[in-house]
Amino acid sequence: MPKDYIFPESELIINSDGSIFHLHVKPEQLADKVILVGDPGRVNLVASHFDSKECEVSNREFHTITGTYKGKRLTALSTGIGCDNIDIVMNELDALANIDFATRKEKTEHRTLTLVRVGTCGGLQPNTPTGTFIASVKSIGFDGLLNFYAGRDEASDLQLEKAFKQHVGWVDKMGNPYVATANPELIQRIAGDDMVKGITVACGGFFGPQGRRLRLPLMDPQLNEKIESFEYNGLRICNFEMESSALAGLSALMGHKALTCCMVIANRRALKAEVNYKSDINDLIELVLDRI
Repeated sequence: MPKDYIFPESELIINSDGSIFHLHVKPEQLADKVILVGDPGRVNLVASHFDSKECEVSNREFHTITGTYKGKRLTALSTGIGCDNIDIVMNELDALANIDFATRKEKTEHRTLTLVRVGTCGGLQPNTPTGTFIASVKSIGFDGLLNFYAGRDEASDLQLEKAFKQHVGWVDKMGNPYVATANPELIQRIAGDDMVKGITVACGGFFGPQGRRLRLPLMDPQLNEKIESFEYNGLRICNFEMESSALAGLSALMGHKALTCCMVIANRRALKAEVNYKSDINDLIELVLDRI
């Protein structure tokens, strides 16, 4: 895209108050460091640790609070559930950071955002019981989102993708998975030595795509077993969640730094779940706030 390209109103939708269409956030309200959560209510939990609050905006499932924590300016933002919502959030955050809303042109100097998703997930290995913190080093996207963007192959680990598809006998009717990589510096700084590091599968749904069967039969009833046995360069698939692949993949394409950290609230192998997890996830939030 040429630098003097003017983004039309139909592509970059700006509200009458100068905010971006879905998030309702204005460029000056966005911090360089962003904590993403799925649940709009969890934004308040993150912001409860802030020393001061600068602004608060809500629209649909998107709830945003910007403030400071121990001298760091931070934005806490909810995405809702799914990679489709991450597509909205990432494109609008990048526009807020790197497009001049007055001229509708890309800014000459790129602004890099640091984005950490703090969420919940389902554990898939014996060493990921409920309560475990997992950092997604690699994310296998079942959602297919990155396939719609140029540069998809350059932003993907094609060797891991090939090995995974061969191992599980991937059914092409389920779409083509892609493999996104988290930012290495964030993995080292935020995951530290007290999080399990591994591969995450980001699913396009909570039931069938994660191997849950209620009344509808599955395309591949043995897929979860094959996922659990997969290993690549010493990494195992540790968990299921629904946003990490799009976050890591789009961030890589846009020039941002991203990492997903999740707390296990259900272990699929043990068939156990913990529904009263909301107080426990506060520990993960505090960990990320201190390290971001």
